[in-house]
Amino acid sequence: MSVSEYFPIYSKLDPKDQEKLSQLASLRKVSQGTIVHSGGSDCLGLLVIRSGQLRAYISSDEGREVTIYRLFERDICLFAASCIMQNIQFDITISAEKETEFWIIPPNYYKELMARDLEVAKYTNDLMATRFTELMWLVEQIMWKSFDKRLAKFLLDEYYLEGEPETLKITHEIIAGHLGTAREVVTRMLKYFQNEGMVKLTRGSIAIVDEVRLSDLAED
Repeated sequence: MSVSEYFPIYSKLDPKDQEKLSQLASLRKVSQGTIVHSGGSDCLGLLVIRSGQLRAYISSDEGREVTIYRLFERDICLFAASCIMQNIQFDITISAEKETEFWIIPPNYYKELMARDLEVAKYTNDLMATRFTELMWLVEQIMWKSFDKRLAKFLLDEYYLEGEPETLKITHEIIAGHLGTAREVVTRMLKYFQNEGMVKLTRGSIAIVDEVRLSDLAED
């Protein structure tokens, strides 16, 4: 399969631009744990995800992380090409949570394409608006939603994302990185969940015991 089948507005491009985009887009495969993009000064290009899973997150000066969004098959990552967005800088890191394949569309070409193709410009603006909406949702969650509800939702999201396994292979430290808190806070809340019969903890994994109660807590 080529980038033409994964880039949402490929069919709306001029035939010459379709050909050029196909020629310039380079396919890359990275292993789990690879840092794909690091900070606002890094301008890799527009990423078109073929397979796998990427995580976009921000870090504090103290090294604490919080996940902004994740990227899956057919998703587009705009912030890896932050240099195409005038006067907007984001210190966002993107890493591979699983082995991932994606096409890279060079930022200079995409910026030039945006300048002369209204359809591409509209699509890019819509994509940017979607990411800003996700960011604002995250801020609201952190500011106004209690941590037990955020943790319950995160566990359920992971559970469904991984295909409802018997146990989630995830550490307290990784969860803390996703939710922007300290590992000790996660550990205390997970122990509370265990005492309440909602999860069962073992080293490096978490079993969902009472999905209904976790769901009720997350949606309360």
